[in-house]
Amino acid sequence: MTPQTPSQVLVVEDDRKISELLLNYLRAGGYEATPVYDGREAVHRIANRAPDAVILDWMLPGFDGIGVCKAVRAFSDVPILMLTARVDELDRLLGLDTGADDYVCKPFAPREVVARVRALLRRARGQVTTAPQPWVVDDAFFRITWLGQALPLTRIEFMMFRTLLARPGRVFSRDQLLASVHDSQRDISDRAIDTHIKNLRKKVQAVEPGSDCITSVYGVGYRFAPPE
Repeated sequence: MTPQTPSQVLVVEDDRKISELLLNYLRAGGYEATPVYDGREAVHRIANRAPDAVILDWMLPGFDGIGVCKAVRAFSDVPILMLTARVDELDRLLGLDTGADDYVCKPFAPREVVARVRALLRRARGQVTTAPQPWVVDDAFFRITWLGQALPLTRIEFMMFRTLLARPGRVFSRDQLLASVHDSQRDISDRAIDTHIKNLRKKVQAVEPGSDCITSVYGVGYRFAPPE
């Protein structure tokens, strides 16, 4: 059997100590990790060598992480994990709106960063779960079934849940979920999203007690975490 090629992870971090720490943990985890210390060099590297995942610092000198993320999203869907010391909600939403797939705030545990990278790679490869997914989305009838049972969803709940299901693990801000309801936007407010999420959880749990598949990301929004 041919050995599996290690996943390539690009670490874009100008702080050499943090970069070296991440590189050591990633390599110990079986990844081939490469450092880049400049935003523009990162964009060039991603465009020409196509890593499997990117760890991207927000506060890069010159061309910052947001600029890198915007530039990369113009030509690539590579999973991006953003690192930042900025914990303000608007900053987090800006990172997500420009295409970051996940967020880790400094100071962080290096093992958590490696675990997040592993999860991003699994989702990118369609390896989120080894078991058959418990949900089926029927766009024609605005219906979602869970473990073979149709959930009694409103139209808004259907569109929000469909958005979450389409990108397992991806964090969606309230504004992004609000935008997902399209022509029904006038019917709900930003904070009403929380109520709809609460209702979605209850309806899934009515079919599968104890399920916690929709998780809150403090100060950011929500993500769908499929059963392992």
